[in-house]
Amino acid sequence: MCQEKLTRKQKWDKQTEAIQKLMEENGGIVKAAELHSLGMDYRRIQTFVQSGLLERVKSGYYAMNYQKKREEDLIAAMFSDGVLSMESALYCYHYLKNKPFKWAIAVDKNTSKSRFKIDYPLVQPYYTEPEVLKLGVDEIPFGSSKMSIYSKERLICDILKYENRMERDDLQQALRAFLTDKDKDIAKLLYYAKERRVLSKIRNQIGVWL
Repeated sequence: MCQEKLTRKQKWDKQTEAIQKLMEENGGIVKAAELHSLGMDYRRIQTFVQSGLLERVKSGYYAMNYQKKREEDLIAAMFSDGVLSMESALYCYHYLKNKPFKWAIAVDKNTSKSRFKIDYPLVQPYYTEPEVLKLGVDEIPFGSSKMSIYSKERLICDILKYENRMERDDLQQALRAFLTDKDKDIAKLLYYAKERRVLSKIRNQIGVWL
């Protein structure tokens, strides 16, 4: 018995449903290669883009209702290999009151720079040696998923190491917040200070308060 042939609309609806399911499984953003697995070639993808059902986030990445999605969900989906760092991590720990203008994310130094050529959300990459990237990494709830973040102790070492990249008020606010944090681990702080070569800065700037 011959299988009933689908109409053009039925094919469209079926593919739309498959795309929506794929989006849900991937945090709201999918790669072109994943759309190809649904039998969609470049021309077919462009048809969905022109119809308004798909939005091109950047080269090779697509979403639905892109501008309506939370920044946190987009960051977690597009930069799952990165680590929240500097002001962004401080904000997530409530060490800074104001949300940073850009999301600071540490990534492997070999990561393609083209990944960060996006208009929304704004991202500030920190290209890092692979072994340094993995040092002191924790995980926190982030948007509707999770994201890697540097531990508080590693983070304090980093902001002192790169204090010239930060606003002075933000640096002081973060240091004060860390000092009053009941969950801080001084042993970890000193370990990361040695690894990040900022032991003297730790001793000079906050050692008297520890």
